[in-house]
Amino acid sequence: MAIHNAKDNSFKLILGNHQLFVEFLRDYLNIELLKDVQPEDIEDMSERFLPLFQDNQDSDTVKRINLKGEPPFFVIALLEYESKVNFRSSFKMLQYICLILDNYEKEINKEQEGASAKKGFRYPPVLPIVFYDGTDPWTAELNFLDRTALNQVFQKYIPKFEYLLVDLNRYAPEDLVRFGDALSLIMLIDKLETWDGESLLSKIPPDYLERMALKIPKELTRLITDVMSTLLNRLKFPKEETRIVTNYFTGKEERGMFEHVVEKVLEDRRRAREEGERVGKEEKALEDARNFLGMGLSPEQVAKGTGLDLATVKNISSQ
Repeated sequence: MAIHNAKDNSFKLILGNHQLFVEFLRDYLNIELLKDVQPEDIEDMSERFLPLFQDNQDSDTVKRINLKGEPPFFVIALLEYESKVNFRSSFKMLQYICLILDNYEKEINKEQEGASAKKGFRYPPVLPIVFYDGTDPWTAELNFLDRTALNQVFQKYIPKFEYLLVDLNRYAPEDLVRFGDALSLIMLIDKLETWDGESLLSKIPPDYLERMALKIPKELTRLITDVMSTLLNRLKFPKEETRIVTNYFTGKEERGMFEHVVEKVLEDRRRAREEGERVGKEEKALEDARNFLGMGLSPEQVAKGTGLDLATVKNISSQ
């Protein structure tokens, strides 16, 4: 599976950070049990398993999420950074799950010999996740059963698990804005295809800039700066704008300069909105005038009723 290095490295940094990984769980996984997970509840186990994975994808992430009062809970996040859908995903996840559970069993048996052979032993659940932000629709099977031949005949004997697909294409910019966290900014930038000469601000929903809901913790400043710079450079954004944008969102210098740009963009949008409303009202008044004149009302009556000047109404009447 080919992965673009810039995005591969960026998302490796993102999901390597426990705070951002918690935001990923909260924003994109509709699993109530994970809503209250905190960064301190997460242990990164990626380095332990990556050498065992045949594909050896550097962006693949294995986390151990410790739930209070629950057995160990491992989460696998497989990041897909290409437009071509990976049809091997369900089988790849099966391989991952088996490797992780085999490793867990060995650890338990080291602590207590023969522990996994006892009736009361339980394997921890593994949640396989595929994060996809390619441009083509994801058409690969989610269930390994559907990837297996003669599955109707042998369905009782075939693994039936599904992986959880997080498809960025399903999220509109407005959806990402509502998350209001550091990860939402990264995802907004990730949805951009290339730089077309317009400011980044013009591609971010107005309410995101107006409310400034995004609050980046100081400890994430350097990480967010690096990731934003990498993604914007990949999109061929000018270095000066990239510097100004990253400095603003991470609270560094040049804040005043960027605020001036923000105000200008918002003012332009406000004027465009008002102009559109004005034109709309004028067109409605002209339409009403034509209707009223057709009903036999005098130009003076129509002018008074629509608010148009008398000369304009008489001009319509003469047409």
